[in-house]
This record gives sequence, C-alpha cells and structure tokens, in this order.
Amino acid sequence: MDLQLTGKVAIVTGASRGIGRAIAEELSREGMKLVLAARSECPSLPDSIAMTVDLREPDAPAAAVAKAIEQFGRLDLLVNNAGATQRGDFLTLSDDTWTDGFALKFYGAMRCCRAAWPHLVASQGAIVNISGVGGRTGTEEFAIGGAVNAALLNLTKVLADRGIREGVRVNAINPGTIATERLKKRGNLDPAAYRVARFGEPNEIARAVAFLASPGYTQGAILDVDGGATRTL
Repeated sequence: MDLQLTGKVAIVTGASRGIGRAIAEELSREGMKLVLAARSECPSLPDSIAMTVDLREPDAPAAAVAKAIEQFGRLDLLVNNAGATQRGDFLTLSDDTWTDGFALKFYGAMRCCRAAWPHLVASQGAIVNISGVGGRTGTEEFAIGGAVNAALLNLTKVLADRGIREGVRVNAINPGTIATERLKKRGNLDPAAYRVARFGEPNEIARAVAFLASPGYTQGAILDVDGGATRTL
C-alpha cells in the first residue's frame, strides 16, 4: 500500500531507542525525510539528521522545528514519542518527580505541537502523539504516567478540534506492553501478568504511526495498540 509519504518531512522525538527508533525506521522505509530528536544517539538513516536535545528545556522544541525547516524547507508530520515517567508508590513520589514526569512527555509534546503547528497548517500535515494505555486505565503504581498520558490524550482531542478548521490531522496511539529495554528493566516478563497473550513489538506501533501519518479521514482518534489489554469503552 502506498501511504503517500515519500519525500515528506517528519520530526520524531525520542528516536534513539525502542518505539521511537522503530517509528523512525518505518517512516524512513516509507521514503520520509527525518529530523530525529533525542537525548542520546539516534540511528543513522537515509535523508535524516539527528539532534541531541533535551525537550524538557523550554526552547528545545522550537529549535527542533526550526532545524527541520532549515534542513528540508517544510514539515509534514510531528511524532511526539519522547518521555518516560517513574513508577512507584503514590505516597513516595516527590514533587520534583511529578514535575519531571510532565516536563518531557507533556510539556515537551505541547511545545513541539505549538512550534510545529503553523508549518503543519501550511503542508496540511499531521501530528501523532504516542501516549499509553495508562491514560485510559489507572493503576496504583503508575500515578504519574497515567496522569501525563491522560493529559496528552486530552491535548490530542483539543488540537484535533482545531485541526478540523485548519487542516491538520491530530491523532494518538496508546501502546500497551511493548517488548523494549524499558520493559525488561521492570523484571516481570510474563505476558499473563499484563492480561495479554503476548507482548507487542515496537514495529507494530511504528506501522500504526505510518498509517495515521498518511492522508485520510481519521481525526481525533485514540488508537489502542495493546493486545486487548484495554477492556473499557
């Protein structure tokens, strides 16, 4: 299937490993030109540039967008993937830990959207936010992540509403339990403990991103790619 992405330009945040790296590789295979933003080294891909950047810094998102325009002259897609939050007992999570959890995944994504928006209006482009199933279903050990993901899902709906008028498609993906290095560090590698038949693979999220990046009628959608873990409406 031709997703009509060849020659278009994307920014992928958190592109150095795991889901972000898989997204970058998939979009590269679709022929996109890429700006890869992360705090650590990103993969070397055709027609791509890498930025070592901490998107928690208020000026960093605008710098990433400016780099895309400087290098490629346009922007068609923003994939907000960066951000990990600390798990733990709610009563032991400090204010600083909460602030750090929101700083990258929510505020970083929000600032990227704000900086990218005029360019996406010009190209009639798209935003795909990588959130997480914790934003739909709260669990006691994931207080920060659940709150951050829920906020990002709401922002997706807000921007999709604006995008109807201005021609920008905005959607979100909720990955479930995906087989990344981050999952391995959590220790429990039994899928049954997560109420799924198997763990997902990063490239399964990446293919969903490519679909949502392509021209279509999907707007304001929240796509759960979680092996059936989310059982609520």
